[in-house]
Amino acid sequence: MRLLLAEDEKELSNALVTVLKHNNYSVDVVYNGQDALDYLLSGNNYDGAILDIMMPKKDGISVLKEARAFGIRIPILMLTAKAEIDDRVIGLDAGADDYLTKPFSMKELLARIRAMTRRQAKTTDSILSFGNIKLDRSTYTLSTHKDSLRLANKEFQMLEMLLVNPGQIISIDQFMEKIWGFDSDAEPNVVWVYISYLRKKLTALEANASIRAARGLGYTLEARHD
Repeated sequence: MRLLLAEDEKELSNALVTVLKHNNYSVDVVYNGQDALDYLLSGNNYDGAILDIMMPKKDGISVLKEARAFGIRIPILMLTAKAEIDDRVIGLDAGADDYLTKPFSMKELLARIRAMTRRQAKTTDSILSFGNIKLDRSTYTLSTHKDSLRLANKEFQMLEMLLVNPGQIISIDQFMEKIWGFDSDAEPNVVWVYISYLRKKLTALEANASIRAARGLGYTLEARHD
């Protein structure tokens, strides 16, 4: 799951990135409101965003309002040092999905992120299907008539991308950008490793769909005709 974090306090930002990555989120980080808006409007397909309210160049509420005006519907969590009720109301009325007041515990932040992204999944198709396979976005569960199993975070994200775009080639760069993020140190061959994991699980579940490699281009999900 890929998140945008906009927080101008560098020490806090670094701590948040460490915790989020440890919990299998990929994170793009910006330190001012204008960059946050630019990233949100760039078509980077974020699954959620965390915006500090007090930021240079453009405050978080302005970023939120403009993003919503441009049709950005991803869940957005607002961070602020202000605890007044009026500030929370302004943020929620502007389109925020949740609000967290500093200082906060990392456990609470993670719980809020999980909750708002689950709500987002329920507003779209919670179950993705292709052939005899089903992927439950709310539980990360992959199932067929034979059995079911829970995918690891990155396995889930890769299969989700393939299921949302069946028959379309997804390049290694697209997987890397969406799942590992711009600043990741991961090598491109990590994509092949996770594709291998997914293929083994699809075989174990007797799936009638398979992940095909398009040489030099990427991967696609296709029906099997054995």
